[in-house]
Amino acid sequence: MKKVEVYILSGFLGAGKTSLLQNILRQEKDNNRKVAVIMNELGEISIDSDAVPGETPLKELLNGCVCCTIQGQLEVQLDNMLREYDLDAIYIETTGVAHPIEVLDSCLSPLFAEKLDVRAIITIIDAKRWQDRSSLSIQLRKLLIEQVQHADVLLLNKVDSLTEGEKAAVVSEIQAINQDGKLVMTEFANVSLSIVQPSARLEKKKHEEAHVHNHLNLRTYVHTFSNPVHLESFEEFLKGMPDSIYRIKGYIRFTDTQESFLFQYSYGMPLYMKEPLKRTQTLVFIGEKLDRAYLKEELDRLELR
Repeated sequence: MKKVEVYILSGFLGAGKTSLLQNILRQEKDNNRKVAVIMNELGEISIDSDAVPGETPLKELLNGCVCCTIQGQLEVQLDNMLREYDLDAIYIETTGVAHPIEVLDSCLSPLFAEKLDVRAIITIIDAKRWQDRSSLSIQLRKLLIEQVQHADVLLLNKVDSLTEGEKAAVVSEIQAINQDGKLVMTEFANVSLSIVQPSARLEKKKHEEAHVHNHLNLRTYVHTFSNPVHLESFEEFLKGMPDSIYRIKGYIRFTDTQESFLFQYSYGMPLYMKEPLKRTQTLVFIGEKLDRAYLKEELDRLELR
C-alpha cells in the first residue's frame, strides 16, 4: 500500500516557515509530485494562505494550535485529505508556538496511521532570535530549545545577519542540543528538497532506509493486533515502557470482554475509555529512537498468551 509522506514544518514565530514552504512547493511542482498543505494559524484569519498556489490542496486550521486546542481538527483534515486526493506528500506548517511531539501525536490517529509515513520534523531557526533568546520568557525559551531538540532537519536561517564567529558559536550551541539532526545554514529559507527529505533518495534500498530511520530523533511504530489480548499481560508490558516513549494511543480489545477501548498513554499514565464502535486494533507509539523490532516482538507475544 502506498503511504503518503508527511513533513512537519516547525519553528518559532517569524523564523521563516512560510518562505520555506513556498520554496519547497516550487520544487515539488518541478518534480511533478502531488502535494497538499495543512496550515495552522493561531488567529481567526489566515495570514499566510496566499503563499500556497491555488492548484495545491490546502486545509486551514484557524484560531488555535494543532498541538493542543484544535488537535482533533488536524486529525479530521488529514483524514479528509487522504480520502479526497491521491497524494505523494502532505506538508504541515505549524504555528510558531507548536511543540513537535504534540504535533506528531496529532498526525498519527490510529484510524489512518498506517496510511502515513512521517518522514521528518523540519525546524527552521531564526539566527538572530536564537542569539537573543534570553529576552524571551522561560516557557518560550524552553519551547524554542525543544523545537531544536526534536528536529530531524535543522535550518539555521537568516545567517547573513551573523559574523563568521557568531555563526560558529550558534552552530555549536545548536549541535550541543541536537547532535543527530542534520544542520544546514540558509538565507531566505532557500534549501533544496534533498536536504528536507533526508530519506527520499533511499526509498528503493530498504536496508539503507531502515538505517536512516534508526537515526531519526522522534520515531513512530504502528502495530495492529489480529486478536484480543489479555489485560494483565498488556499492563505488564506497559510497566516496562522506558521514559523515552512519550505517547501510545489507539484501539484495543481484551479477551475478557466484547468491548473495544480507546487507549491513551502519556507520561507513564495509561487511560482506557470504552469505545461504542468496533475499531481496528491499532496502536501508535511515539518515542525517541524507540526500538521497533522489540515492540513488534513483545506485542506479537501478547497475542500468543
